[in-house]
Amino acid sequence: MDRLLHKLTKENLSRRQTDKKNYNRKILLGSIVASLVAGTPFLFYLYEYVPDTQEWDTIFGTYKSIEYQSANAAMWILAMKMVPLLLSFIWFFTCRHWWYHALLVPITMFSFQCITALNFDARYLDVADIIWFLPIMAIVFPSIYLIRAKMFNKINYADKTMEELEEEFMIKPKTIWGKVKQYF
Repeated sequence: MDRLLHKLTKENLSRRQTDKKNYNRKILLGSIVASLVAGTPFLFYLYEYVPDTQEWDTIFGTYKSIEYQSANAAMWILAMKMVPLLLSFIWFFTCRHWWYHALLVPITMFSFQCITALNFDARYLDVADIIWFLPIMAIVFPSIYLIRAKMFNKINYADKTMEELEEEFMIKPKTIWGKVKQYF
């Protein structure tokens, strides 16, 4: 009897330590995410430290602004695209609702705009970008509608609450890498 009690006590202690470690990791990760969200205005205004010249020498190489005539203006345009992209990624990876796949549309849009702003140094940005997003929207929107229809069908035939159905349809990978892997 003493051995069993000792074994149970050891298991309870190890479980508590594991729970405490997981809780500490969640607190640390939550703090990092909250700091990133709170720091986005500072990230946005980093463009002000870029010189107002056509060429800008950095440790990564030289950036030459062709169409904008100013590296400062080019970085301002890039900041206008990168900050919403960062916030969309944070929202996507921390969202606990069944509809979080809809966030792939703005993520794709901001990603495409960032690539366009970086690569082409184009005169006309954000003109006909919707054509590039149609294939993604053609997949995401029907998928969300089908999940919603399935949920409401189950509501009609079962005694489950909306929260229980959201939990049932929610894909919960344990890590961020697991969440990324579920798409590939």
